[in-house]
Amino acid sequence: MKDAATRLAINEAALADLIAANHILYDQAVLDGFGHVSLRHPDDPESFLIARSMAPALVTPADIMRIGLDGIPREANAPRPYLERFVHAEIYRARPDVSSVVHCHSPALLPFTVSQVSLRPVYHMAGFLVPDVPVFEIRDGFGPATDTLVRNAEQGAALAACLGNRTAVLMRGHGATVVGSALRQAVFRAVYTEANARVQLDALRLGEPNYLTTEEGLAAAATNDGQIDRDWALWHKRLSRPTA
Repeated sequence: MKDAATRLAINEAALADLIAANHILYDQAVLDGFGHVSLRHPDDPESFLIARSMAPALVTPADIMRIGLDGIPREANAPRPYLERFVHAEIYRARPDVSSVVHCHSPALLPFTVSQVSLRPVYHMAGFLVPDVPVFEIRDGFGPATDTLVRNAEQGAALAACLGNRTAVLMRGHGATVVGSALRQAVFRAVYTEANARVQLDALRLGEPNYLTTEEGLAAAATNDGQIDRDWALWHKRLSRPTA
């Protein structure tokens, strides 16, 4: 951990949290073999820290790399980066308030990317989803023949524009991207965005849900922001549980 922290010019605690974030998001079924989480470098806002191209559950300190907002790794002979690093780079460029980004392919979110039903907060833990969650349609700017991945700065900038000042954006036929002002907040939001989608899908089977108002969502989000470490401690403890 110490050697990696020195190489990346970051303190060991922040690096440990980024490693834990990868493992927690896998354990919470937000990420699987794909998807990624990043942290804006605390001392260099023009770069961010993210794992090399690999499954999040397997990430170690040695796998973390530093990438500039141009999408280019900062180290010589760097390992292969994620193809969609531009999701992170362009959101950091557009949003100085964002310090962490999670990109996922959460199954419960996918129906909301390909239907006319909007993802909306149905309970207080997802109040941060107000006022709305837009859907990024890559066809609009890049035609009908992409693989739907955000592979370059232009596509990343278009995604960031669709996100705007919100906390989450869906990506048609692909997944979602969630942001936070801190790493633990981004992880919290990613977990509860997925959870809200599951609850909303269940509620829709019964009829039209009674959604949170914008005012309720903002109030709930403010309350929950003061409680994030409660979940983080639990999720972190689950990582050390015995395996069968």
